[in-house]
Amino acid sequence: MSHVIIKSIPFTTQIKQGARHILAHDKARAQKLVQGLHPHGPLGHKATAAGRHRHHHHHKHHPVPEPTPNDPPEPAPAPPSGDPDAAKDSIDVTDAGVTYTMSVGVGSPATQYTLLIDTGSSNTWVGAGKAYKQTSTSKSTRNSVNVTYGSGSFSGTEFTDEVTLGSLVIKNQSIGVASKANGFQDVDGILGIGPVDLTEGTVSNTPNVPTVTQNMFTQKLIPTESIGISYEPTTSDGALNGELTFGSVDTSKTTSDVTFVPITSTSPASNYWGIDQTISYGQDSSPLLTSSGIVDTGTTLLLIATDAFNAYQKATGATLDQTTGLLTVTEEQFSNMQSLFFNIGGTTFEFTPNAQIWPRSQNSQLGGEEGKIYLITSDLGNNSGTGLDFINGFAFLQRFYSVYDTTNAQVGLATTPFTNAETN
Repeated sequence: MSHVIIKSIPFTTQIKQGARHILAHDKARAQKLVQGLHPHGPLGHKATAAGRHRHHHHHKHHPVPEPTPNDPPEPAPAPPSGDPDAAKDSIDVTDAGVTYTMSVGVGSPATQYTLLIDTGSSNTWVGAGKAYKQTSTSKSTRNSVNVTYGSGSFSGTEFTDEVTLGSLVIKNQSIGVASKANGFQDVDGILGIGPVDLTEGTVSNTPNVPTVTQNMFTQKLIPTESIGISYEPTTSDGALNGELTFGSVDTSKTTSDVTFVPITSTSPASNYWGIDQTISYGQDSSPLLTSSGIVDTGTTLLLIATDAFNAYQKATGATLDQTTGLLTVTEEQFSNMQSLFFNIGGTTFEFTPNAQIWPRSQNSQLGGEEGKIYLITSDLGNNSGTGLDFINGFAFLQRFYSVYDTTNAQVGLATTPFTNAETN
């Protein structure tokens, strides 16, 4: 691995909504994930439960049979753009509490587009804002593309083109060019970095569409089909405060070795980037939760099962704030708060009291009061025992480096310079 040049690409994270909206979005997303909708982990959404349990390592996506001349491929019909039933059954990216955007080049010479990064969908497309500019590398497939998200959709024509991500140049990447897009403000489209399975049925005459990450791997631009994510504390000015690393770990962003754990065998967490972990409040207390759940960039808060949440609220002395829906503590309670300890794969990750609170500078953005202290831990919405009892969302991931490794069906975590920061 020493010869591999790290391909780190900066992106922007922005908190777009108030606390009430964030809570509603996170809980709605959580319920869809618990129901097993739109799995986006490395084990694929078509694997059977038994198959998922057996094949933790050296996973490859299911091969699509080659069509014979007499047997043209018949993808499942894509729902109409904006179809309410499809939207009800899809995970939302357009309306998220935190959005992730990156500048992506398309064509040669490249035109730069601002795209939403989405781990929960896999089609990459442009044209919602800035129009697609064809160059010598642009080629229309003449196939139609149609994708519905929770509160947005697009339809248009599928092209192949050169796509540039930082110093990585992907040849013949399949991208959608929107002739119609709904629900996308301030962005030009989506960079879909979920698994290829999620593209089935979205492009006519096409079984599925290779994702940018898959093409990087097959074109030998990266040694492993994996993504590393680094965050810095969120600012309100839209500055670059995140970084994606394709194919390896950027050790300049970590302060420990990466602890890798296999995808959990517990369903439905096994459908996603699911792990087993124990959460304790304080070093000497009995665990709040020993269970399976998921690591998820698309969830803003740290969500834990209702029984664990109630125990956490009691331990901290927090009260539920009626305005924001978040837990709040007094200055005195905050000064007495203890760390949460996450035991993952035999490694303990400390989540300090400062990490457990919302940045106070963003209270007005949350719809809260200046000077009040709001906690980032919230109620998942069901008691433990569902097979998906926690979601380590963005608020957790801001303090740790995370790795999503499809090739080896594993998740990795490491500490960073921000793990013990007193920024909040």
